[in-house]
Amino acid sequence: MAHATAQEQATRIEKDTMGEMEVPASAYWGASTQRAVLNFPVSDLRYPPAFIRALGRIKRAAARTNAGLGLLDGAVADAVAAAAAEVVAGEWDEHFVVDLFQTGSGTSTNTNANEVIARRAREIAPALNVHPNDHVNMAQSSNDVIPTASHLAAAEALRGELLPALAQAQATLEAKSREFWGIVKTGRTHLQDATPIRLGQEFAGYASQLALSAERLRPRIDALCEVALGGTAVGTGINAHEEFAARTCALLAEEMGLPVRETPHHFQAQGTQDEMLAASGAVRGAAVALQKIANDLRWLSSGPRAGIAELELPAVQPGSSIMPGKVNPVIPESVVQVVCHVIGNDAAVAAAAQGGYLELNTYWPVAAYNLHQAITLLASATVNFDAQCLQGIKATSKGPDMVEQGLMMATGLTPAIGYDKATAIAKAAAAQGVTIRELAKSETGLTDERLDELLDPARMTAPGVVEGASGGGG
Repeated sequence: MAHATAQEQATRIEKDTMGEMEVPASAYWGASTQRAVLNFPVSDLRYPPAFIRALGRIKRAAARTNAGLGLLDGAVADAVAAAAAEVVAGEWDEHFVVDLFQTGSGTSTNTNANEVIARRAREIAPALNVHPNDHVNMAQSSNDVIPTASHLAAAEALRGELLPALAQAQATLEAKSREFWGIVKTGRTHLQDATPIRLGQEFAGYASQLALSAERLRPRIDALCEVALGGTAVGTGINAHEEFAARTCALLAEEMGLPVRETPHHFQAQGTQDEMLAASGAVRGAAVALQKIANDLRWLSSGPRAGIAELELPAVQPGSSIMPGKVNPVIPESVVQVVCHVIGNDAAVAAAAQGGYLELNTYWPVAAYNLHQAITLLASATVNFDAQCLQGIKATSKGPDMVEQGLMMATGLTPAIGYDKATAIAKAAAAQGVTIRELAKSETGLTDERLDELLDPARMTAPGVVEGASGGGG
């Protein structure tokens, strides 16, 4: 049995309202946090650093506001703000030790922040007895601070990570659309051959998916920036100055460059997770858009000889431990797995959002964690998708070479000979293994010049009817 080192054995005694607790001597947290550490030995999951940064920002802004309102001694406020600034900088991340699966209000993590900041503030200003509740947590409750931090961490990740990642991938797809515009190939519906399409049109569709996904995400940033701060325990604002929330939000807005503002709907903001759920749904929508793109690329690059093989994706690693020379679409495969995870994150947020009972939703930690993880994970996957796959895609000659073989070229004949006759030609061409053009020439009496007009693949990629068409007769 291993023996604990002297350092591991070293503890100190801290007190809270329930009595004394042994706390590691080197820890910046106190008795209440230590109780939470012992109460929730559930997982290895913790709130992410971005959430801890948001908490630090809230505590710093709150101290400045309370000092400005004459409610908090200026020297105490300065010490709290200085300690909170170090939390924002990530200097004390290792001292945020509470398991994610804790009290549903996130009180233990709020307490963790209060205790760490108070202890560090006492080091900064030894003459001051900075108290975690009376000073660091002044005019606040876990019930409004944790929802606020949850919203701000998600909003910051949307703005700073996911939206830029989508924009870069969209730009790459738009460039590929222009590059591939002159390539005409067989379109596919139901995974079966359809009328011709430009490869550039397919890529324009992918670019539009990401642009529209971003459009659906942007309003969620603004909505998340309407925060619960100021509601304190149940939404009434007890023990908070009536100007506290507005002033603190203004400081946060200035610092973060986000439209942070106090909600006019305090009872909704603490009793529900409606905005978190809406944001999660928009993130899920972006994920599913990326899944469609990634899967299309897998189909279109399948082969390279026995599949569709109209695209060549960058080869980034060997694909098989047994089949020599095999190369797989591993980057798109990575993306679609991330999408599975994001859909799971969204399901967790949806389940948490259902936990709003009376004046407080008590599923905040799991909702905040899953929304933030979904945003950052999807952003990272998108950046990698763009860099290691999208930018290096090449078109092969397979699409143009096969377009004339497509049976749905018969659609071009319908204005001249009608749907029924065109159908008969398509069926006969399939049975005989010949092209639509070959059979139409012998069966319809149409001239080569007329067939060139009707069966021009490029013409079939845009609206219009060939002049002189009979409109379904003949």
